[in-house]
Amino acid sequence: MTPTTFSFEFFPPKTPEGMDKLRATRDQLARLKPKFFSVTFGAGGSTRDFSLETVLDIQRAGYEAAPHLSCIGSTHVNIRAILQEYQNHGIRHIVALRGDLPSGMASTGEFRYANELVEFIRSETGDWFNIEVAAYPEYHPQARSARDDLLNFKRKVDAGANSAITQYFFNADAYFNFVDEAAALGVNIPIVPGIMPIGNFSQLARFSDACGAEIPRWMRKQLEGYSDDIDSIRAFGLDVVTDLCERLLKGGAPGLHFYTMNQAAATTEIWKRLGL
Repeated sequence: MTPTTFSFEFFPPKTPEGMDKLRATRDQLARLKPKFFSVTFGAGGSTRDFSLETVLDIQRAGYEAAPHLSCIGSTHVNIRAILQEYQNHGIRHIVALRGDLPSGMASTGEFRYANELVEFIRSETGDWFNIEVAAYPEYHPQARSARDDLLNFKRKVDAGANSAITQYFFNADAYFNFVDEAAALGVNIPIVPGIMPIGNFSQLARFSDACGAEIPRWMRKQLEGYSDDIDSIRAFGLDVVTDLCERLLKGGAPGLHFYTMNQAAATTEIWKRLGL
């Protein structure tokens, strides 16, 4: 039986103070012994230097780092350069994404879809990298249909992905349904649920509207009812997300990937409640 894997996601800080705070968060979460820490990559590589610095800082501290690499707006030449840089530093794990076109940029560049990026990584580096890709249990907001989205996901797997991390969601059935439908297409890689702890409702609503993650009506009503009562929002969020994680793990999910927002408290508390 494959062991359950846990991982935590950070975004790269842009100031020395932010980096100091992130190191404190990382060291706190490292006590939970995650398999890796992933680091996001801004639209069109806009945070590339910050991402590399953050990844190398995690690696120097003795932990496995998995940089995100998004290809939209990029060329073969600059993606090749980034891959070589990561190889030179001994990084063996990458999260390969299409990404979003930066505002004001007209061209998608030389890559249109994430499966093209996965194919390119494999053609350039063979089996050097363990490649994670994204999955969307509630379907990508730009997908024409649920079937199209599943076929897009399968293309990434067929191109050489080792495993997948999902967009966050709050409906466990959506995840289990997606996994079943992917399996019916012959997809047999681990699909790890992405988990978003809840600490700020307006921020969560903004993110969810942008990425197509559904906040169930009963949850939204409850959270709206708390208005600016941060303590009640956090307490409710801990209960809801812990219940979700319990259900996912009991149902056979291969692990959990936490979108930490560079904070340790909520993830650590959920971890304790799960008895991990």
